[in-house]
Amino acid sequence: MSTLLLQFQAIKVSRPRVARIMRKAKLRSIVKKKFKVTTDSSHKFPVPDNVLDRNFKPGILGAVWVSDITYIRTRQGWLYLTTAIDLGDRKIIGWALSTTMKVNDTVIPAFKMAQSRRPVTQELIFHSDRGVQYACNEFRWLLEKNPLIIRSMSRKGNCWDNAVAESFFKTLKAECIYHHKFTDKDQAARIVFEYIETWYNRKRLHSAVGYLSPEEFGRNLNKQNIAA
Repeated sequence: MSTLLLQFQAIKVSRPRVARIMRKAKLRSIVKKKFKVTTDSSHKFPVPDNVLDRNFKPGILGAVWVSDITYIRTRQGWLYLTTAIDLGDRKIIGWALSTTMKVNDTVIPAFKMAQSRRPVTQELIFHSDRGVQYACNEFRWLLEKNPLIIRSMSRKGNCWDNAVAESFFKTLKAECIYHHKFTDKDQAARIVFEYIETWYNRKRLHSAVGYLSPEEFGRNLNKQNIAA
């Protein structure tokens, strides 16, 4: 919890004091690692333009979704987490945890979950990196079924074009994944579920949405739009 967040909650404290308290309690902060490009973009599928163009604050729900895939190590092998985030409230509205990188195990189920939770009823930008899962025909055909969906992809090797999705993975790993040595994939799946659905979406305060949880910010945003 940052000193800025404490001050936001009317708790007056300075960084040096927090540092002293942490040293006394033998606590150390967990530093997020820098972005590391792991995208498999060595394919021949068409790549759409970067329509999003780093406009990460659309101001409404259902206008922009961003998606990405990351790796989670377990003693039984790797798991792959795919997420879809609504930039309106930074909520994880769709996700899939899989044992393969196949499109039918990763981006398609994550998108379908997002679509079931927030049906696409207005123009929507769907942004991702240039990975083969997002560029392949199966996923392109799925998105093209809805004429309201506009595909958008990051520039080659530019992780900052999808910074919100990358940032979530850094937060997930710093706050959750790096605290565990998963003995098996089922344990990892339970902990990831609890982090996303119980903690991150519902309780974790987010600086990008005024130090509210995505759930609370989304409710407030809906009320404002209805009132307008």
